[in-house]
Amino acid sequence: MGSKPAPFSDIGKRAKDLLTKDYNYDHKFTLSILNSTGMALTATGLKKEEVFFGDINALYKSKNTVVDVKVDTYSNVCTKVTVNDILPSTKAAFSFKIPDHKSGKMDVQYIHHHAAIESSIGLNPTPLLELSAAIGSGNLSLGGEVGFDTASSSFIKYNAGIGMNKPDFSAALLLTDKGQTLKASYVHSVNPFHSVAAEMAHRFSSLENSFTIGSSHAVDPFTVVKTRFSDNGKAAMLCQHEWRPKSLITFSAEYDSKATHAANPNTRTWFM
Repeated sequence: MGSKPAPFSDIGKRAKDLLTKDYNYDHKFTLSILNSTGMALTATGLKKEEVFFGDINALYKSKNTVVDVKVDTYSNVCTKVTVNDILPSTKAAFSFKIPDHKSGKMDVQYIHHHAAIESSIGLNPTPLLELSAAIGSGNLSLGGEVGFDTASSSFIKYNAGIGMNKPDFSAALLLTDKGQTLKASYVHSVNPFHSVAAEMAHRFSSLENSFTIGSSHAVDPFTVVKTRFSDNGKAAMLCQHEWRPKSLITFSAEYDSKATHAANPNTRTWFM
């Protein structure tokens, strides 16, 4: 993990990724083309119920600069320019969306040997301000985040958490939803091929508890199978195969045991 602490957004990320990443129950197709010049092109199509969405994304890397441009089926153009090491240990990103003239945003990340700070400000008359910080090391970090809406002069979020990371396990305790929810997560690598994870949550206002458990299994160097079970009666399964470098085919399905009728319970997703 290194000696530097991870940003606050990475606390609990290993467990969250195992339990949620790549699960998708709509029809989705993604084709990526990479070349050695630093250019990557990605075309994505998503069918949700009877509506189809699509976009084309171009990513270009040159030295310490990354330019990311995306055009979707509604003629929206999203652009993000990231400059690494603009100052020592500092990364800055500028993003905007056309035709939304109020979508401009500036993000800055600074990672010190014992601190990681991230800030974001909207580039409009009433911007949304966000700040997060974490202190510690690569093995143990403590941090928090706040978000302030200048339009309403109110805090939209304030969360805190502590995380521990080791090569074979990661544990996190997070206080989220403006202090209303306490989440604990744990992920353990049993061996290089098998991992398990669990997340428990307690909501103070309603005294409700929930939990999710999951696993990940590397069948071979190119195939991964994941499973997930929740206390709400839902079970999910995912199988992902890398058929060529950076190109994946993924099948995922979810079954809800509490559904009154099983209307198309197995929905497939393809990523390529």
